[in-house]
Amino acid sequence: MDKQQNNDLKRTLGFGSAISIVIGTIIGSGIFFKQASILDNAGSSTMAIVAWVFGGLITLAAGLTIAEIGAQMPYTGGLYVYIENLYGRLPGFLAGWMQVIIYGPAIIASVAGFMSIMMTNLFGLDAKWRVPLALITILFIGGLNFFENKVGAAFSVITTIGKMIPIAAIIIFGIIWGHQDAFGQTLSEVNRSTGGFGVAVLATLFGYDGWILIANLGGEMKNPQKLLPKAIIVGISTVLIIYTLITIGILRFIPAATLHALGENATSYLATKAFGHIGGKLLSIGIIVSMMGTLNGKIITFPRIIYAMAKRGDLPFSRFLSYVTPKGKSPITATLFIVVLATIMMLFFDPDRLSDLCVFTIYCFYVLAFFGIFILRKKNTKRPFSTPLYPFVPIIAIAGGIFVLVSELINDPAGVILFIGIVIVGLPVLYLVKKLDGKRLK
Repeated sequence: MDKQQNNDLKRTLGFGSAISIVIGTIIGSGIFFKQASILDNAGSSTMAIVAWVFGGLITLAAGLTIAEIGAQMPYTGGLYVYIENLYGRLPGFLAGWMQVIIYGPAIIASVAGFMSIMMTNLFGLDAKWRVPLALITILFIGGLNFFENKVGAAFSVITTIGKMIPIAAIIIFGIIWGHQDAFGQTLSEVNRSTGGFGVAVLATLFGYDGWILIANLGGEMKNPQKLLPKAIIVGISTVLIIYTLITIGILRFIPAATLHALGENATSYLATKAFGHIGGKLLSIGIIVSMMGTLNGKIITFPRIIYAMAKRGDLPFSRFLSYVTPKGKSPITATLFIVVLATIMMLFFDPDRLSDLCVFTIYCFYVLAFFGIFILRKKNTKRPFSTPLYPFVPIIAIAGGIFVLVSELINDPAGVILFIGIVIVGLPVLYLVKKLDGKRLK
């Protein structure tokens, strides 16, 4: 990929916007809705807390590794750009294809689906309203991102500040007024899941998902060589601390057996029990705002991958998908495309199930990118940012990535084969697009 990539987007994002997008994109539904399933798989409250910490350390090692790579390739497209520059045209295309067709829409649909559970609980609505509410929210936030990136970034700042209120409330109330020992609780009295610790860690990675999406905005940052590494590192470190404290707070307040029985409704239960009917509703609103911020961060970032691929002519209707508004320089057709795909996912598939398998698929490309740091070290002696404790941190990132892949392969081989097949389908699509354009694949 041409390192002097033509950039039609505005470089207007500063550190405040960048860090809000990182934190806002990560902290969403996972920490509130995955607690019970992680506890079930881990088998005890202690191992559940360890799973969240372990997942966070894997993510931090990954972030430190990608920070060095991203500082050397500060262009719109993120992982798609990194893989292509490191390994060539086809691997890069597949990394982008996977995010555009499966990963992005499924993650957006999944977060919206979880948020609609909170909304129906808040308003006392029947479960049949979940899908309509999720779709309305996706369309609303998608509409916000038809304007220039400052609008979406401002919404991220507001929702990130807003989400700290319920997070602080859960942490403080749970730790100070909880009556349970957060450590040492077991699930021997219930039918425990057989997934094991590996699956528990895999589930936490859904909660940490989104940390790399800020890289998709590399072409819109004021000083991406310095800003991108700082935003990734500060953002992931902050979320790791928050997630650990939230988990301890929840386990201090809700016994393990009760948490298992509540499942996805545990957060609503805690809010009402801790703060009463009105206080619980206010806390639930704060959590919904948190999820809206996450949804906004993903709807900001994923269209940038579509835009970058369309600029290269890698997708059908590339001229249409690469369009940006004359004044705001917003990729509105790419945004519309990702919203439509997420809507289809919401209507016809189980997005939560898809999101778990998407973690496996994205980590296939993460591991490739992590290895790329050794390639770049051989080529470049001067770097805007250097990963600390090299080569140990990249090795931890690679080992963590392989751990994720092996765990998912053992626990769901059929799903893994299905998703690999969907990724490979991208090859004939690229071939046909280039054939119709009369271009050779380089």
